[in-house]
Amino acid sequence: MRYFIELSYLGKNYNGWQIQPNAPSVQAAIETALFTILREKVDITGCGRTDTGVNAKQYFAHFDLINEPPSSFLPRINKILPKDISIYRMIMVESEAHTRFDAFHRAYEYHIEGRKNPFTQDTATFIYNYNDLDREKMQAAAKILLNYQEFAPFCKSDHDAKTLICNLYRSEWIWDDENHRAVYHIAANRFLRGMVRLIVGMCLNVGAGKVSLAEVETALQQQILLSKSSSAEPQGLFLTDIKYPYL
Repeated sequence: MRYFIELSYLGKNYNGWQIQPNAPSVQAAIETALFTILREKVDITGCGRTDTGVNAKQYFAHFDLINEPPSSFLPRINKILPKDISIYRMIMVESEAHTRFDAFHRAYEYHIEGRKNPFTQDTATFIYNYNDLDREKMQAAAKILLNYQEFAPFCKSDHDAKTLICNLYRSEWIWDDENHRAVYHIAANRFLRGMVRLIVGMCLNVGAGKVSLAEVETALQQQILLSKSSSAEPQGLFLTDIKYPYL
């Protein structure tokens, strides 16, 4: 029997989702908890890889079991799991259902703080020149992306993607002046490795006058790297919404 689990996690203490040889990962923590409850080794597959320090408000993983899990599965596994990982529900699905390959919509948020805030240091990035950023240019840079489908300028060089094509549904900044914060929202059918953090870095560079909108257009038209490319810090990034045709 195949099961999906819906969960969330704070990424600060983990080297991303995927199991690493000598570093903690979210996947390893969950597999250890599953073994404790089920007394059998269970390999889980996640809906995607998140980098070190990146967070997830919504994440799905799947695994197969021979026997039905105990009725008290959710409270028991949440008691065992670290405080920064929480599983909300478990759903039985068809045996061919796949959390990674069947997802048709993924959304991310990137949170920035314009005022240093000790209470969000693990969930947002403080931008020291926040008040000097050109918001109109940042918004324009975000909207430019919607005109393209291929994103070589915003993909890490060590990727293993077979195609660099992504269908973007949303790309925009939302500003919260009262609380001195801003959130970048992006949604697509799929994302490339490091894509969102590179896009946020580009927008911040545009807002700071380090990269022009014309340079962004040229990079996307020619599918080349920007002359000044930077990746935003991981802690401000959240995976927030994954959709499946059968959930």
